[in-house]
Amino acid sequence: MSVSPEKENALLERMERLGVSESDLKETFVRSSGPGGQNVNKVSSCVFLVHIPTGLSVKCQRERSQAMNRFLARRLLLDRIERSQTGLVEAEKKRIEKIRRQKRRRSKKAKEKVLEAKRLQSEKKSRRAKVSLPPTFEEKKGE
Repeated sequence: MSVSPEKENALLERMERLGVSESDLKETFVRSSGPGGQNVNKVSSCVFLVHIPTGLSVKCQRERSQAMNRFLARRLLLDRIERSQTGLVEAEKKRIEKIRRQKRRRSKKAKEKVLEAKRLQSEKKSRRAKVSLPPTFEEKKGE
């Protein structure tokens, strides 16, 4: 399975647009891990790609063919470079930090505060009287 020329050209154009050249990339081939049998054990189809100026690295072993993994690795690396250039990395870090803050255990004082607010809400609800409906026409007729 090889990459179509249109996709290859699109990748090259994207590399040009981001200012990444082939000389900036260090490419090594290693043996894949995981399922795949004899192909995994004998063929170095896993591609390890490093963008030397930024230090970003990508390892791709999604497909069985080395050519396809080379293409996919370049695409993944360009995605990462683009994200770092557009500042999406900062947004991602903020999102992760927000999740970390949300998951952090609350202090004893904070827990007490939350429980007190819940208790007050519960009291407020319990004080609400149930609405009684006026008697219907049939009920009045039966009297």
